[in-house]
Amino acid sequence: MGFKIGVGKSDFAKLRESDNYYVDKTELLYELVHETDNEVTLFTRPRRFGKTLMMSMIENFFNIRKNSKDIFNGLAITKHEDFCQKWMNQYPVLLISLKDAESTTYEVAYEKLNTIIADLCKSISDISNNNLIDKDDLEIYAKLKAQRGTESDIQNSLKVLMRMLYRVYDKKIILLIDEYDVPIAKSNENDNKINQYYSKMFDIIKGILSTSLKDNEFLQFAVLTGCLRIAKESIFTYINNFVSYSVLDANFSNYFGFSFDEVHAMLEAFDRTDKIDIIKEWYDGYIFGNSSIYCPWDLINYISDLRQRNNAKPKNYWKHTSHNSILLSFVKRRDFNVKGKFEILMNNGSIVQKITDKLTYNNLHSSEDNLWSVLLMTGYLTKVDANVDEDMVRLKIPNKEVKSIFEETVVTLFKETIDITIQKRMIQAFWDQDTSDATTTLSELLFRTISYNDYHEDYYHAFLAGAFVGIGYAVESNKEKGLGRPDILIKDENNRRAIIIEAKKSKKDSDLENDCNEALHQIITKKYADELYGYKHILCYGVAFFQKQALVKCL
Repeated sequence: MGFKIGVGKSDFAKLRESDNYYVDKTELLYELVHETDNEVTLFTRPRRFGKTLMMSMIENFFNIRKNSKDIFNGLAITKHEDFCQKWMNQYPVLLISLKDAESTTYEVAYEKLNTIIADLCKSISDISNNNLIDKDDLEIYAKLKAQRGTESDIQNSLKVLMRMLYRVYDKKIILLIDEYDVPIAKSNENDNKINQYYSKMFDIIKGILSTSLKDNEFLQFAVLTGCLRIAKESIFTYINNFVSYSVLDANFSNYFGFSFDEVHAMLEAFDRTDKIDIIKEWYDGYIFGNSSIYCPWDLINYISDLRQRNNAKPKNYWKHTSHNSILLSFVKRRDFNVKGKFEILMNNGSIVQKITDKLTYNNLHSSEDNLWSVLLMTGYLTKVDANVDEDMVRLKIPNKEVKSIFEETVVTLFKETIDITIQKRMIQAFWDQDTSDATTTLSELLFRTISYNDYHEDYYHAFLAGAFVGIGYAVESNKEKGLGRPDILIKDENNRRAIIIEAKKSKKDSDLENDCNEALHQIITKKYADELYGYKHILCYGVAFFQKQALVKCL
């Protein structure tokens, strides 16, 4: 087992030169150039599905300024000998990533973009003394390199650099733009009518793309990656021969992420095939086009953990790489009735929604359909199967990892949006021994909250504890302390009073009363109240749940 496993490696040459395990995706090169004739190709995928490594692989293969024979040796693309002879290291390539051109303010984001352009200029500084280059271009180049360029210079920067490379090499340029939509996405999140962050950044990025991609005589072809396709009419206006491949498209669907066979081969290489089932449960489940896909970031992280600890447990690696703002926006929208749909999804069900991959960032929140589309495109949801009927798609949560994000984010936010007066009324009903009102308010809270895990008893226990914690009470639970303790214990030391609750899950609504009585009997026989010394009032309750119904009874 001579392979290394490298977490976070996105430089193709370094990965290959350091003997890291590589899942061979080089066949994309042949399909991209030989099987299609796109002038501009956009691949949209969720974060952490290998877009940046793919772009580095493309750059290393085509770049005339490199000798890449050794790092591609033995890979699938080398079987196409004529293709490699014609294309490998035969064209000037510009690769730029916009993933760091973001901030909470336009001014800082613009400075970061300036730095990115300056670094790109420095990467080709060896050609700047060539006398074939136009003097005006050299003047603009010098300003860009020194981060003194105007907004107009920034907008024309890529075309200027492409023209310089063309003069030197007498060949058209392959342009690669990674994470093209990050600056626009971040500007949209932090935009308001006063700062006009979104409109300013949109104009800059649109200028860069239009000058470099539209009617550019120095362009051989271009590849862009991002999370979302920004509608053609908004940013890719009039760009010729433009093609976009999203998670809905069958073409190129197997090149981002790992297939089952690729995962199995990797686990064999690292002698971890015993983990295939748990890996499938946690990190599989995505369907891109007609391909079933595992998230590569998660798999690599987990295998890395397993190499250090044989008993390493799977965990959520993806949530730390992506913010949940688009998920939270659903919860905060009072005009969208989505609670029931979230509940279906979180109970391992599926929903059918109208989906589009033609969006603009400033209209993402304009409709419920757009928000469901974004959750699909960004990896929070996936298709149920490869068959898609026009724009109506059956959606589900892909795996246990993403479901945990829903549980942490969506459930919490729905609880926070509940009117606290209902909770206050509930606790007062418990103190007053008003079981009728306690039943009513508890059922109301249950109805308004997202229920998940198919209403397991643990869910009801957590819900009940949360209902009291949410209004400031310290809650003790037997779930952490073993048997012989009540499910819920609420202490009000200032008034020397306490509430004991034993909770049951009923199999049917007609069992609610019997289960309440059984809960009360358990409190008596196990003498839960006997250990509460010094309390003047100890109230004991049996609570039974069936789906969205609750029943409260008191001793």
